[in-house]
Amino acid sequence: MVKFIESELMQLRSEVYQMWTLVYNQMDQARLAVLGLDKDIAQQVIVRERRVDAYELKIDSDVEDFIALYTPVAVDLRFVLAMLKINNDLERIGDYADGIARFVRDSEGSVLDRSLVERLQLNEMFEGVLDMMRDLQQSLIDENPVKATSVMDKDDTLDRIKAASTGILVDYASSHTDAIALCMGLAGVFRKLERTGDHLTNIAEEIVFFIDAKVLKHTSADTGRQSSADGHVTGN
Repeated sequence: MVKFIESELMQLRSEVYQMWTLVYNQMDQARLAVLGLDKDIAQQVIVRERRVDAYELKIDSDVEDFIALYTPVAVDLRFVLAMLKINNDLERIGDYADGIARFVRDSEGSVLDRSLVERLQLNEMFEGVLDMMRDLQQSLIDENPVKATSVMDKDDTLDRIKAASTGILVDYASSHTDAIALCMGLAGVFRKLERTGDHLTNIAEEIVFFIDAKVLKHTSADTGRQSSADGHVTGN
């Protein structure tokens, strides 16, 4: 029985890794779609969103079945609950990648002003998200709570870039009135990336909870961060 339970947990872990890789690729492709306003890449992201949804449902179902069959306790229970929550956060990140791709698909523009992209630090925003995703997956693979905690600090950079983007886009739209719709769409991209950072912070907390049984989001040092996240992760 013990070996069978271990096999089930390994299978669940593998499914979450596959989900993680799929969502990472979705966000990376969304990045390429935005930077090049490439509608073909955007359409590929939109089509693959169905796979993300299917993975989420499969993992949710497997977690529910495991709990019902084995009534896990201690570290096994923490693990399956963490996988359940991480799975849900990954699905939301997939939704944001899909939303970004839909902006590109529906955009009337064919090219982004390179100077605007540089001032906005748009690529840096995407790279920050992708770096967080890579580091967090590695922290889960290595069961390294210190690495997971260190990733949380990177969310501050995303918040800073997002905050600066608003004024830059307003200034650009005021002098390029034909680009107002495009600027509004880009503002939506930055909101989605900021919220992705909030979900990744949630994932970091779940990894630490699984490994160290620490509930970081209820500690006083993290109260401000969590309050901010609560205000951002519920919508597109």
